[in-house]
Amino acid sequence: MSRFTSPAAAVDPYRVLGVSPQASGEEIKAAYRSLVKQHHPDAGGDDTTILALNAAWEVLGDQDRRRRYDHHQAGRGQRRAAAPPSPAASATAAAAAPAAATAQEEERATWLRQVHAPIDRLLGEVVNAFPAQLRALAADPYDDAVMDTFCTFLQQSQARLGRVETLYRSQPCPAGLQGFSLDLYHCLSLVKDALLDLERYTMGYVDSYLRDGRELLRQARQRRRELQENRRQLQR
Repeated sequence: MSRFTSPAAAVDPYRVLGVSPQASGEEIKAAYRSLVKQHHPDAGGDDTTILALNAAWEVLGDQDRRRRYDHHQAGRGQRRAAAPPSPAASATAAAAAPAAATAQEEERATWLRQVHAPIDRLLGEVVNAFPAQLRALAADPYDDAVMDTFCTFLQQSQARLGRVETLYRSQPCPAGLQGFSLDLYHCLSLVKDALLDLERYTMGYVDSYLRDGRELLRQARQRRRELQENRRQLQR
């Protein structure tokens, strides 16, 4: 499963994976794989832990993104080590606080408009089209023309998800939207897993894959509705 820009901006990915900042790429990969196996839902784990592990891997599994993260953390450490501000600087900072809060609100609004809105539209084009595609497939799944149409739908859906991933990576998640971003990440994960099961069905006509794919898309539709409602709450 491909991953996106992590909603773990407020969480240390090294701590999530239990490795040191000096760990090699292979050590990080081994830690990630071990933890995913340990916390996979099939092994008694939970989705929240898996999503946190995946988000940490997105940062540390990519050399460029790990380098940027380390650079950012080093800058934060230098700022924390700086001398305490003078009373005048503190007064200036206090006066600037409302402007900073406004800037954060604008940043969140921009992220919702430029990242979530187009992602929501693309996901809707997949999950909302599925019932009609399924009805057409049910007419005669062994008809080559029917199956070809369904396979084309899956290919188009995969292409849309590729665009979703690009959008998700396009901007860092603003402060205050980490939970929302995590839910969005989960929604896309559900859709990707569903399409994988449906693709497996087209290759062997195993009904369990079709059933599982349908259920995952049902969950994705529900999660998408919840995200839409949460966005309305955030914008009030």
